[in-house]
Amino acid sequence: MTGDEVTLFLCGDVMLGRGVDQILGHPGDPALREGWVRDARRYVALAEAASGPIPAPVPPSYPWGDALRVLDDVAPQTRIVNLETSVTRCDTFAPGKGIHYRMHPDNLPALTAVRPDVCVLANNHVLDFGRPGLLETLDVLHAAGLRTAGAGRTADEAHAPAVCPLPDGARLLVFAVGTASSGIPPSWAATPDRPGVARVPALTPEAAAALLERVRRTRRPGDLVAVSVHWGTNWGFGVPAEQTRFARRLVDGGVDLVHGHSSHHPRPVEVYRDRLILYGCGDFVDDYEGISGYEEFRDDLRPAWFPTLRAGTGRLLRLRVETLRARRMRLEPAGGADRAWLGALLDRTGKGLTLTTGPDGEMLAVPAAREPGDPQHDRDRRPGRRADQRATAAPRRSPR
Repeated sequence: MTGDEVTLFLCGDVMLGRGVDQILGHPGDPALREGWVRDARRYVALAEAASGPIPAPVPPSYPWGDALRVLDDVAPQTRIVNLETSVTRCDTFAPGKGIHYRMHPDNLPALTAVRPDVCVLANNHVLDFGRPGLLETLDVLHAAGLRTAGAGRTADEAHAPAVCPLPDGARLLVFAVGTASSGIPPSWAATPDRPGVARVPALTPEAAAALLERVRRTRRPGDLVAVSVHWGTNWGFGVPAEQTRFARRLVDGGVDLVHGHSSHHPRPVEVYRDRLILYGCGDFVDDYEGISGYEEFRDDLRPAWFPTLRAGTGRLLRLRVETLRARRMRLEPAGGADRAWLGALLDRTGKGLTLTTGPDGEMLAVPAAREPGDPQHDRDRRPGRRADQRATAAPRRSPR
Protein backbone atom coordinates (compact mmCIF):
# COMPACT_ATOMS: atom_id res chain seq x y z
CA MET A 1 0.00 0.00 0.00
CA THR A 2 1.35 3.42 -0.96
CA GLY A 3 0.63 6.88 0.39
CA ASP A 4 -1.85 7.64 -2.38
CA GLU A 5 -3.96 4.54 -1.65
CA VAL A 6 -6.66 3.86 0.94
CA THR A 7 -7.62 0.29 1.83
CA LEU A 8 -10.90 -0.43 3.61
CA PHE A 9 -12.34 -3.49 5.31
CA LEU A 10 -16.03 -4.07 4.64
CA CYS A 11 -18.24 -6.92 5.72
CA GLY A 12 -21.92 -7.70 5.88
CA ASP A 13 -24.08 -8.46 8.87
CA VAL A 14 -22.40 -8.81 12.24
CA MET A 15 -25.02 -10.45 14.47
CA LEU A 16 -23.46 -10.84 17.89
CA GLY A 17 -26.77 -11.35 19.65
CA ARG A 18 -28.93 -14.38 20.35
CA GLY A 19 -26.84 -17.57 20.10
CA VAL A 20 -23.50 -15.77 19.82
CA ASP A 21 -24.27 -13.75 22.94
CA GLN A 22 -24.92 -17.01 24.80
CA ILE A 23 -21.41 -18.42 24.26
CA LEU A 24 -19.67 -15.23 25.42
CA GLY A 25 -18.62 -14.46 28.96
CA HIS A 26 -21.69 -12.42 29.95
CA PRO A 27 -24.75 -13.95 28.26
CA GLY A 28 -28.01 -12.07 28.58
CA ASP A 29 -31.45 -13.52 29.16
CA PRO A 30 -31.82 -16.30 26.55
CA ALA A 31 -35.60 -15.93 26.30
CA LEU A 32 -36.91 -15.47 22.74
CA ARG A 33 -40.33 -14.92 21.23
CA GLU A 34 -39.84 -16.72 17.95
CA GLY A 35 -42.37 -19.09 16.47
CA TRP A 36 -39.91 -21.99 16.47
CA VAL A 37 -37.36 -21.25 19.18
CA ARG A 38 -37.93 -19.82 22.66
CA ASP A 39 -34.40 -20.09 24.04
CA ALA A 40 -31.29 -18.63 22.33
CA ARG A 41 -29.22 -21.56 23.58
CA ARG A 42 -31.03 -23.73 21.05
CA TYR A 43 -28.98 -22.03 18.31
CA VAL A 44 -25.79 -23.01 20.11
CA ALA A 45 -26.97 -26.61 20.23
CA LEU A 46 -27.69 -26.59 16.49
CA ALA A 47 -24.20 -25.30 15.70
CA GLU A 48 -22.65 -27.94 17.95
CA ALA A 49 -24.71 -30.68 16.31
CA ALA A 50 -23.42 -29.56 12.92
CA SER A 51 -19.74 -29.00 13.70
CA GLY A 52 -18.79 -30.09 17.19
CA PRO A 53 -18.63 -28.69 20.73
CA ILE A 54 -18.11 -24.98 21.39
CA PRO A 55 -15.88 -24.29 24.42
CA ALA A 56 -18.23 -21.79 26.10
CA PRO A 57 -17.64 -19.39 27.62
CA VAL A 58 -15.40 -18.25 24.81
CA PRO A 59 -13.04 -15.24 24.83
CA PRO A 60 -14.29 -12.05 23.15
CA SER A 61 -12.16 -12.63 20.05
CA TYR A 62 -13.54 -16.13 19.46
CA PRO A 63 -16.35 -15.35 16.93
CA TRP A 64 -13.89 -13.53 14.65
CA GLY A 65 -11.39 -16.40 14.61
CA ASP A 66 -8.98 -16.22 11.68
CA ALA A 67 -10.54 -12.98 10.43
CA LEU A 68 -8.38 -11.14 12.97
CA ARG A 69 -5.21 -12.59 11.43
CA VAL A 70 -6.39 -11.63 7.95
CA LEU A 71 -7.10 -8.09 9.11
CA ASP A 72 -3.66 -7.82 10.64
CA ASP A 73 -2.09 -9.06 7.40
CA VAL A 74 -3.99 -6.65 5.15
CA ALA A 75 -3.86 -3.72 7.62
CA PRO A 76 -6.77 -1.67 6.24
CA GLN A 77 -6.90 1.97 7.21
CA THR A 78 -10.63 1.90 7.99
CA ARG A 79 -12.90 -0.96 9.14
CA ILE A 80 -16.67 -0.80 8.52
CA VAL A 81 -19.18 -3.37 9.81
CA ASN A 82 -22.96 -3.58 9.72
CA LEU A 83 -23.81 -4.20 13.38
CA GLU A 84 -27.17 -5.93 13.16
CA THR A 85 -27.64 -6.36 16.89
CA SER A 86 -28.92 -4.12 19.65
CA VAL A 87 -26.54 -3.83 22.61
CA THR A 88 -28.85 -3.58 25.58
CA ARG A 89 -30.19 -5.02 28.80
CA CYS A 90 -33.70 -3.94 27.82
CA ASP A 91 -36.38 -6.66 27.92
CA THR A 92 -39.05 -4.84 25.92
CA PHE A 93 -39.36 -6.89 22.73
CA ALA A 94 -40.42 -4.81 19.73
CA PRO A 95 -43.98 -5.87 18.84
CA GLY A 96 -44.80 -7.36 15.48
CA LYS A 97 -41.33 -8.82 14.88
CA GLY A 98 -40.59 -12.53 14.60
CA ILE A 99 -36.86 -12.26 15.33
CA HIS A 100 -35.08 -10.18 17.99
CA TYR A 101 -31.31 -9.74 18.38
CA ARG A 102 -29.54 -8.31 21.40
CA MET A 103 -26.10 -8.60 22.92
CA HIS A 104 -25.45 -7.94 26.61
CA PRO A 105 -23.44 -4.70 26.98
CA ASP A 106 -20.83 -6.52 29.05
CA ASN A 107 -20.04 -8.56 25.94
CA LEU A 108 -19.00 -5.44 24.00
CA PRO A 109 -15.36 -6.65 23.86
CA ALA A 110 -16.62 -9.19 21.31
CA LEU A 111 -17.21 -6.22 19.02
CA THR A 112 -14.20 -4.12 19.90
CA ALA A 113 -11.97 -7.16 19.28
CA VAL A 114 -12.20 -6.42 15.55
CA ARG A 115 -11.46 -2.71 16.13
CA PRO A 116 -14.24 -1.29 13.95
CA ASP A 117 -13.93 2.31 12.87
CA VAL A 118 -17.62 2.53 11.92
CA CYS A 119 -20.62 0.51 13.11
CA VAL A 120 -23.49 0.87 10.65
CA LEU A 121 -26.82 0.78 12.48
CA ALA A 122 -29.35 1.45 9.70
CA ASN A 123 -30.82 -2.04 9.74
CA ASN A 124 -33.86 -4.03 10.79
CA HIS A 125 -32.58 -5.30 14.17
CA VAL A 126 -31.14 -2.26 15.94
CA LEU A 127 -34.58 -1.36 17.40
CA ASP A 128 -35.53 -4.94 18.29
CA PHE A 129 -35.86 -3.76 21.89
CA GLY A 130 -37.49 -0.46 21.20
CA ARG A 131 -36.17 3.05 21.47
CA PRO A 132 -34.81 2.45 24.99
CA GLY A 133 -32.74 -0.40 23.52
CA LEU A 134 -31.52 1.83 20.70
CA LEU A 135 -30.53 4.62 23.08
CA GLU A 136 -28.61 2.19 25.26
CA THR A 137 -26.91 0.78 22.15
CA LEU A 138 -25.79 4.26 21.13
CA ASP A 139 -24.59 5.07 24.64
CA VAL A 140 -22.60 1.83 24.95
CA LEU A 141 -20.97 2.16 21.53
CA HIS A 142 -20.11 5.84 21.90
CA ALA A 143 -18.74 5.33 25.42
CA ALA A 144 -16.34 2.78 23.90
CA GLY A 145 -15.21 5.34 21.33
CA LEU A 146 -16.95 3.65 18.39
CA ARG A 147 -18.36 5.74 15.54
CA THR A 148 -21.87 4.98 14.33
CA ALA A 149 -23.85 5.81 11.21
CA GLY A 150 -27.46 5.27 10.24
CA ALA A 151 -29.21 5.66 13.61
CA GLY A 152 -29.42 8.40 16.18
CA ARG A 153 -31.40 10.40 18.70
CA THR A 154 -32.79 12.64 15.97
CA ALA A 155 -33.17 12.48 12.20
CA ASP A 156 -30.18 14.78 11.74
CA GLU A 157 -28.00 12.49 13.86
CA ALA A 158 -29.27 9.34 12.12
CA HIS A 159 -28.55 10.72 8.65
CA ALA A 160 -25.18 12.26 9.54
CA PRO A 161 -22.06 10.45 8.33
CA ALA A 162 -19.43 8.83 10.46
CA VAL A 163 -16.23 10.76 9.81
CA CYS A 164 -12.95 8.82 9.70
CA PRO A 165 -9.60 10.60 9.35
CA LEU A 166 -7.32 9.70 6.46
CA PRO A 167 -3.72 10.75 5.78
CA ASP A 168 -2.94 14.32 4.72
CA GLY A 169 -6.02 15.77 6.37
CA ALA A 170 -8.53 13.98 4.16
CA ARG A 171 -11.53 12.11 5.52
CA LEU A 172 -13.71 9.11 4.74
CA LEU A 173 -17.39 9.97 5.16
CA VAL A 174 -19.62 6.94 5.79
CA PHE A 175 -23.33 7.59 5.28
CA ALA A 176 -25.80 4.79 6.09
CA VAL A 177 -29.44 4.23 5.20
CA GLY A 178 -31.83 1.31 5.54
CA THR A 179 -34.73 0.53 3.26
CA ALA A 180 -38.26 -0.68 3.71
CA SER A 181 -37.38 -3.70 1.56
CA SER A 182 -35.01 -4.97 4.27
CA GLY A 183 -37.84 -5.12 6.80
CA ILE A 184 -37.37 -1.81 8.65
CA PRO A 185 -40.83 -0.75 9.88
CA PRO A 186 -41.99 2.81 9.08
CA SER A 187 -42.28 3.53 12.81
CA TRP A 188 -38.52 3.00 13.23
CA ALA A 189 -37.63 6.08 11.16
CA ALA A 190 -35.89 8.83 13.08
CA THR A 191 -37.67 12.19 13.21
CA PRO A 192 -36.61 15.63 14.47
CA ASP A 193 -37.77 14.70 17.97
CA ARG A 194 -37.70 10.88 17.99
CA PRO A 195 -34.76 8.44 17.94
CA GLY A 196 -34.61 5.95 15.12
CA VAL A 197 -32.85 4.90 11.94
CA ALA A 198 -32.12 6.65 8.66
CA ARG A 199 -34.91 4.91 6.78
CA VAL A 200 -35.52 5.21 3.05
CA PRO A 201 -39.08 4.14 2.13
CA ALA A 202 -38.18 3.45 -1.52
CA LEU A 203 -35.12 3.63 -3.77
CA THR A 204 -36.41 6.55 -5.81
CA PRO A 205 -34.55 9.30 -7.66
CA GLU A 206 -35.79 11.69 -4.98
CA ALA A 207 -34.27 9.55 -2.20
CA ALA A 208 -30.94 9.45 -4.05
CA ALA A 209 -31.04 13.22 -4.58
CA ALA A 210 -31.71 13.85 -0.88
CA LEU A 211 -28.79 11.64 0.11
CA LEU A 212 -26.50 13.31 -2.41
CA GLU A 213 -27.47 16.71 -1.06
CA ARG A 214 -26.31 15.61 2.40
CA VAL A 215 -23.06 14.44 0.81
CA ARG A 216 -22.62 17.80 -0.92
CA ARG A 217 -23.17 19.74 2.31
CA THR A 218 -20.62 17.68 4.25
CA ARG A 219 -17.88 16.84 1.78
CA ARG A 220 -14.61 18.76 1.64
CA PRO A 221 -12.01 18.62 -1.14
CA GLY A 222 -10.07 15.36 -0.95
CA ASP A 223 -12.72 13.48 1.07
CA LEU A 224 -13.85 10.00 0.07
CA VAL A 225 -17.52 9.05 0.43
CA ALA A 226 -19.03 5.61 1.10
CA VAL A 227 -22.74 4.90 1.39
CA SER A 228 -23.76 1.80 3.34
CA VAL A 229 -27.22 0.49 2.41
CA HIS A 230 -29.29 -2.21 4.12
CA TRP A 231 -31.66 -3.34 1.39
CA GLY A 232 -33.54 -6.20 -0.19
CA THR A 233 -34.39 -9.74 0.74
CA ASN A 234 -32.33 -12.44 2.45
CA TRP A 235 -31.92 -14.98 -0.35
CA GLY A 236 -31.26 -15.06 -4.09
CA PHE A 237 -28.44 -13.97 -6.38
CA GLY A 238 -30.45 -11.55 -8.50
CA VAL A 239 -30.12 -7.80 -8.03
CA PRO A 240 -33.35 -5.82 -8.44
CA ALA A 241 -33.19 -3.10 -11.08
CA GLU A 242 -34.15 -0.47 -8.50
CA GLN A 243 -31.00 -1.25 -6.49
CA THR A 244 -28.79 -0.95 -9.57
CA ARG A 245 -30.39 2.35 -10.55
CA PHE A 246 -30.09 3.75 -7.02
CA ALA A 247 -26.44 2.72 -6.61
CA ARG A 248 -25.49 4.14 -10.00
CA ARG A 249 -27.26 7.42 -9.23
CA LEU A 250 -25.18 7.70 -6.09
CA VAL A 251 -21.98 7.08 -8.03
CA ASP A 252 -23.01 9.54 -10.76
CA GLY A 253 -23.60 12.12 -8.01
CA GLY A 254 -20.18 11.77 -6.40
CA VAL A 255 -20.24 8.72 -4.10
CA ASP A 256 -17.08 6.62 -4.28
CA LEU A 257 -18.29 3.28 -2.90
CA VAL A 258 -21.64 1.60 -2.22
CA HIS A 259 -21.60 -0.97 0.60
CA GLY A 260 -24.75 -3.08 0.27
CA HIS A 261 -25.89 -5.69 2.78
CA SER A 262 -28.91 -7.59 4.14
CA SER A 263 -28.71 -10.82 2.13
CA HIS A 264 -27.35 -13.75 4.14
CA HIS A 265 -24.93 -14.67 1.35
CA PRO A 266 -22.82 -12.75 -1.18
CA ARG A 267 -24.52 -11.11 -4.14
CA PRO A 268 -22.99 -9.66 -7.31
CA VAL A 269 -20.25 -7.06 -7.41
CA GLU A 270 -20.16 -4.23 -9.93
CA VAL A 271 -17.48 -1.74 -10.89
CA TYR A 272 -19.32 1.23 -12.35
CA ARG A 273 -17.32 4.20 -13.58
CA ASP A 274 -14.34 2.77 -11.71
CA ARG A 275 -16.28 2.81 -8.42
CA LEU A 276 -17.14 -0.28 -6.42
CA ILE A 277 -20.71 -1.38 -5.76
CA LEU A 278 -21.21 -4.35 -3.44
CA TYR A 279 -24.85 -5.38 -3.77
CA GLY A 280 -24.70 -7.89 -0.91
CA CYS A 281 -21.69 -8.60 1.28
CA GLY A 282 -23.22 -11.67 2.94
CA ASP A 283 -23.25 -12.37 6.66
CA PHE A 284 -19.98 -12.29 8.58
CA VAL A 285 -20.74 -13.31 12.19
CA ASP A 286 -24.05 -14.93 13.18
CA ASP A 287 -25.66 -17.98 14.81
CA TYR A 288 -27.13 -19.62 11.67
CA GLU A 289 -24.82 -22.63 11.60
CA GLY A 290 -26.76 -25.88 11.63
CA ILE A 291 -30.01 -24.42 10.30
CA SER A 292 -31.01 -26.17 7.09
CA GLY A 293 -32.97 -24.97 4.10
CA TYR A 294 -30.76 -22.70 2.00
CA GLU A 295 -27.62 -24.75 1.42
CA GLU A 296 -27.42 -23.88 -2.30
CA PHE A 297 -26.53 -20.29 -1.39
CA ARG A 298 -23.50 -21.35 0.69
CA ASP A 299 -24.20 -18.87 3.46
CA ASP A 300 -21.54 -20.65 5.52
CA LEU A 301 -18.96 -18.81 3.39
CA ARG A 302 -18.10 -15.40 4.84
CA PRO A 303 -16.16 -13.05 2.54
CA ALA A 304 -14.05 -10.22 3.91
CA TRP A 305 -13.93 -7.39 1.36
CA PHE A 306 -10.82 -5.18 1.07
CA PRO A 307 -11.16 -2.50 -1.62
CA THR A 308 -8.19 -0.23 -2.26
CA LEU A 309 -9.12 3.22 -3.56
CA ARG A 310 -7.07 6.03 -5.03
CA ALA A 311 -6.78 8.72 -2.37
CA GLY A 312 -8.45 11.99 -3.34
CA THR A 313 -10.46 10.54 -6.23
CA GLY A 314 -11.99 7.32 -4.85
CA ARG A 315 -11.21 5.35 -7.99
CA LEU A 316 -11.09 1.59 -7.32
CA LEU A 317 -7.57 0.29 -7.84
CA ARG A 318 -8.18 -3.30 -6.77
CA LEU A 319 -10.44 -5.45 -4.60
CA ARG A 320 -9.12 -8.26 -2.43
CA VAL A 321 -11.61 -10.86 -1.18
CA GLU A 322 -10.62 -13.26 1.59
CA THR A 323 -12.99 -16.21 1.96
CA LEU A 324 -13.69 -17.48 5.47
CA ARG A 325 -16.09 -20.14 6.67
CA ALA A 326 -18.26 -20.37 9.79
CA ARG A 327 -17.64 -23.43 11.94
CA ARG A 328 -18.48 -23.82 15.65
CA MET A 329 -19.57 -20.14 15.58
CA ARG A 330 -16.05 -19.08 14.65
CA LEU A 331 -14.51 -17.90 11.37
CA GLU A 332 -11.83 -20.13 9.89
CA PRO A 333 -10.07 -20.18 6.49
CA ALA A 334 -12.17 -21.64 3.70
CA GLY A 335 -10.81 -24.55 1.69
CA GLY A 336 -9.74 -24.41 -1.92
CA ALA A 337 -13.04 -25.75 -3.25
CA ASP A 338 -14.97 -23.18 -1.20
CA ARG A 339 -12.84 -20.32 -2.51
CA ALA A 340 -13.27 -21.61 -6.05
CA TRP A 341 -17.05 -21.75 -5.61
CA LEU A 342 -17.23 -18.14 -4.45
CA GLY A 343 -14.81 -17.01 -7.15
CA ALA A 344 -16.92 -18.65 -9.85
CA LEU A 345 -20.04 -17.00 -8.47
CA LEU A 346 -18.52 -13.53 -8.47
CA ASP A 347 -16.98 -14.06 -11.90
CA ARG A 348 -20.32 -15.22 -13.31
CA THR A 349 -22.47 -12.49 -11.77
CA GLY A 350 -20.10 -9.53 -11.50
CA LYS A 351 -19.94 -6.59 -13.90
CA GLY A 352 -17.08 -4.33 -14.91
CA LEU A 353 -14.27 -6.24 -13.20
CA THR A 354 -11.63 -8.83 -13.94
CA LEU A 355 -11.02 -11.56 -11.34
CA THR A 356 -7.80 -13.45 -10.68
CA THR A 357 -6.47 -15.60 -7.84
CA GLY A 358 -3.63 -14.36 -5.63
CA PRO A 359 -0.66 -16.42 -4.42
CA ASP A 360 -2.36 -17.39 -1.15
CA GLY A 361 -5.72 -18.25 -2.68
CA GLU A 362 -7.31 -14.85 -2.14
CA MET A 363 -9.45 -13.37 -4.91
CA LEU A 364 -8.19 -10.22 -6.58
CA ALA A 365 -10.31 -7.99 -8.80
CA VAL A 366 -9.47 -4.91 -10.84
CA PRO A 367 -11.71 -2.73 -13.01
CA ALA A 368 -12.07 -4.23 -16.47
CA ALA A 369 -10.21 -2.35 -19.18
CA ARG A 370 -12.36 0.00 -21.26
CA GLU A 371 -11.74 1.95 -24.41
CA PRO A 372 -12.10 5.73 -24.78
CA GLY A 373 -15.65 6.50 -25.79
CA ASP A 374 -17.12 3.97 -23.37
CA PRO A 375 -19.65 5.87 -21.18
CA GLN A 376 -17.73 4.66 -18.12
CA HIS A 377 -14.28 5.52 -19.43
CA ASP A 378 -13.91 9.02 -17.99
CA ARG A 379 -15.35 8.56 -14.51
CA ASP A 380 -14.35 11.97 -13.15
CA ARG A 381 -16.60 13.86 -15.55
CA ARG A 382 -19.67 12.74 -13.62
CA PRO A 383 -21.81 15.39 -11.89
CA GLY A 384 -20.91 15.90 -8.25
CA ARG A 385 -17.12 15.56 -8.54
CA ARG A 386 -15.76 19.09 -8.50
CA ALA A 387 -12.47 20.06 -10.08
CA ASP A 388 -10.88 20.82 -6.71
CA GLN A 389 -11.73 17.29 -5.56
CA ARG A 390 -10.17 15.78 -8.68
CA ALA A 391 -7.02 17.73 -8.06
CA THR A 392 -6.65 16.43 -4.49
CA ALA A 393 -7.35 13.26 -5.57
CA ALA A 394 -36.60 -26.15 12.03
CA PRO A 395 -36.04 -23.11 13.49
CA ARG A 396 -35.92 -20.69 10.66
CA ARG A 397 -33.44 -18.04 9.78
CA SER A 398 -34.47 -14.44 10.20
CA PRO A 399 -37.25 -13.62 7.73
CA ARG A 400 -36.39 -10.00 8.62
